[in-house]
Formats: sequence, structure tokens, C-alpha cells
Amino acid sequence: MDEEYDAIVLGTGLKECILSGMLSASGKKVLHMDRNSYYGGDSASLTPLEQLYEKFMGPNAKPLPAMGRGRDWNVDLIPKFLMANGSLVKLLIHTGVTRYLEFKSIEGSYVYKGGKVFKVPADEMEALSTSLMGMFEKRRFKKFLVWVQNFDVNNRESWQGLDPHNNTMQQVYEKFGLDENTADFTGHALALYRDDKYKEEPFAPTVERIRLYSDSLARYGKSPYLYPLYGLGELPQGFARLSAIYGGTYMLDKPVDGLVVENGKVVGVKSGEEVARCKQVFCDPTYAQDRVKKVGQVIRAICLLNHPIPNTNDAQSCQIIIPQKQVNRHYDIYISCVANTNMVAPKGWYIAMVSTTVETQNPEAEILPGLQLLGQITERFTSISDVYEPVDMGSESQVFISRSYDATTHFETTCKDVLDIFQRATTTEFDFTKITHLSLEDNE
Repeated sequence: MDEEYDAIVLGTGLKECILSGMLSASGKKVLHMDRNSYYGGDSASLTPLEQLYEKFMGPNAKPLPAMGRGRDWNVDLIPKFLMANGSLVKLLIHTGVTRYLEFKSIEGSYVYKGGKVFKVPADEMEALSTSLMGMFEKRRFKKFLVWVQNFDVNNRESWQGLDPHNNTMQQVYEKFGLDENTADFTGHALALYRDDKYKEEPFAPTVERIRLYSDSLARYGKSPYLYPLYGLGELPQGFARLSAIYGGTYMLDKPVDGLVVENGKVVGVKSGEEVARCKQVFCDPTYAQDRVKKVGQVIRAICLLNHPIPNTNDAQSCQIIIPQKQVNRHYDIYISCVANTNMVAPKGWYIAMVSTTVETQNPEAEILPGLQLLGQITERFTSISDVYEPVDMGSESQVFISRSYDATTHFETTCKDVLDIFQRATTTEFDFTKITHLSLEDNE
């Protein structure tokens, strides 16, 4: 380890692998180390199924014989879906990682209202037939969606009397006469906000997010979400291959004993008696615990089911969002479900995940509204994880630390963090304009 690297990346969580791929593709000399012997870190996919039982229930726990072959299961510890037109897909296409992956679109996106589960309207036809809203509300909502599609921040005529710099999203809802329930599912199931703070902020970012949702929907039709066959474990490995193609070096199962800092700036990473020298370090919070602060907790329950989630039209895969107001909370509850069509479970089995940001001393009770929607649960594995964010943003120390994964079931917040770190470290934004608009299938 006597050579010097431009960057050393610690940990093989998805964020670190994406960064490693981006940095290598940008011409930097990268060394990637992980103390674990497997890819994925906190966001790994466990296979065979026995691994999941051992992790949560100890070495002697065994799956039920009815669950089939252990190796037919791939269980994500932190499942998330990709927006078909979102940042991560653009990144995958831009970097060519799609060569190593196959995706399938998620069958439906649902929202919880008044004790029931409703499909989120996927187009104007569905908006007009949904029982989420009454007839007059549907017309108002349709007008609102047309305005969102035509809105252009640089064209004053498209604003229709609303000013993106001074008007809040709440004022937009009021202008279109949308009621509380419609605002609820628009903000949480379309714009994917986790709480209601956005309502008091200028509306342009929200309009962008709703448009991302509908553009993503337009790509594949059933829902705006995609998911890789065989689970998310394929993603870090895809970016790891990318890094290797551009000369990145990988060392798994390598102890990391700390950062070497001189005059407040990182100059290397210590492993046993050796020091690998570098100009910058990128890592997850576990590698730099003195440079992060705890900002909360997330509870996640992985549930194995032998039936689809009720009231989802027997969907093999879906997302359900429970907006916080519906269950008197500050944060939304998220449910994701995948099955055999995604190559993550044997036929007839489903993997559902319920997650939320912890708000009370009794986190298990907080996910009950989600668990109750699943019907009979064969097996449940619950974890509570601390959420960390960096207190050191890296400008002096050149140590760039990712945030812990949040409770959402989509990748938009993950990407935002990665692109933010990339910009802080290289002082330039990652350039998406180079991306050709190919669909995932074309990008061979």
C-alpha cells in the first residue's frame, strides 16, 4: 500500500460504491476498502435466507421448510425503489452500470387514506376514476396536474399568477381549491415529502418533484418505480465493477484502524501496520464516528408473507405510503413489497418492509398501522437503527461522510446525498447533461 491515491473510499454501502464509481470514472485513482467480507454494508441483500435468520435470531434459527430453498431468497436490509426518471437511473445509464443489471417495474403505488388503501392515480384516466376524491375535486386535481406539466420557472406566462419565488405550496393548493386529503397524497405519494414542512416553502421544487413522478410513470406505465432483479445487492457490485474498469482497487475484509490526519487534513488510512496515503477520504458514518452526530432513529420490519398485500389488486410488487396526518404522526410510514417476479423469493412468497422515522419511546407501536395492512405475517424481523449525519462537511479535513439511510422506500434522498458529497469534494456538480436519454433496455 505504498502508492498514493487521489481518494480512499471506506465501506461498500451503496452510496460509497456509487461515489467510488463516479470518482474513478472522473479519472481519479481510487482505493476502496471495507472491513466486511461482503458488499453492501448496511444496505446489503442477504442470501441465502438462513443469513437473515442468523442475523436477527442467532446461529441456530432456521427458516420454515415451506419457505423453499434458502438460495432462492434475496432479502434487502434497506429496500428502496428507483424512480424510472430519477437521479439514480440517470447515473446508472450515464456510467454504464446498467450493463450489469436488469430491472423490472414495480406494479403499483398506493396511498393510505381514512383506513383504506387506494391506488395513486397513474394518469388522467385513473385520476378521473379513482375513489380517492369526489367528482368536483377530481376536476380541480386534473387542472392542477395540467398546470404542473406546463409550469416553466423561466416562462412567466406558465405561472398563472403564482410566483415560484414568493408563493408557497400551500398557496398553490388554495389557488386550485384542492382539499386537505388531495394535498396529503400529492405531497407525500407524488412529491414524496416525509413531512409537511414543504407546504410553507416556495413551490417550484415541489412542482419539479411531482413532474419527476409523472415523467417516471410515463416511462413504464404501471408505477414510476423500478427495482433490480435479485435485489439491491446487485447495485453496489455494479458500481464496484465500474470503478474496477477505470482502475479502482478493491480490498474487502481489510481492517480499518483509523484515519491519519496531519494539520487538520486527512493524509491516509491506517490498516494494521500499514498506511495507505491519499488526498481525500469518503466513508459511511461508522468509519468516522468522531465526525458525525446522531439525529434520530429509523425502525424497519422485514415481513415474510405467503400472500400478496390485501387491497393491492394482488400486486406482486408495490409501494404503500401512509401520510403522517392519516395516523397522527410527524413522519410518513412506508411499505414496500417484492416477490418472485423480482427474483427475490420463491413462488408464492412475498417480502414486505414497513419503516418509519422513530418519534416515541415505543417504536414497535409506531409501525402498527403499516403492519396491519399486510394481513397474516409468517415471519417478522424488526430492527431499529441510529441515523447519523456528518458534523464535518469535509472542506478543511477532506473527509467526506455520507448520511445514514432514511425511512423512505425510494432512492431520491440517497442520490441527493451522493451528488452533494461529489460536489463538495470536487467543487463541481456531477454533469447529467452528458446523459443520452436511452431507456434501460437500450443501454447495452
